[in-house]
Amino acid sequence: MESHDRRLQTRGLSFGDLNARIARLAIGLGVSLESEADIAHVIQQQRAATPVGHERRTSEGSFDASRLGSNPDRRVANKMEELRGLLVLRYGLESQLVDDIGVAATQKILSDSEKQLEREGFKPGADGIDLKRLFKNSEG
Repeated sequence: MESHDRRLQTRGLSFGDLNARIARLAIGLGVSLESEADIAHVIQQQRAATPVGHERRTSEGSFDASRLGSNPDRRVANKMEELRGLLVLRYGLESQLVDDIGVAATQKILSDSEKQLEREGFKPGADGIDLKRLFKNSEG
């Protein structure tokens, strides 16, 4: 039983880290995750091809690291791509958790994760999780 509890705690910590990164990205990008429609919009956005703009090799043919990631539009596109990927990853993990440990334990992990985010200064739901909406048909 202790091993099971430790595993649940570790999953909770992992969800906390994941949710904090999602919240930070959303805040930094100015993206709302307050409703299911907002989240669906973020997930469904297609990555726009960002032109390179400059050759990344110097005249001698060596790589010029100083130009890597210098395009602000590219950085924003990369952060948006990361946000989309993390949201999709989280939904997959939530679904797997429900299958592996049940609704009640998953709800506890997510609730603990949300409380931790609030202690860190995030507003409730900054990571796009609304526990009432998510678990509206469950007891707890």
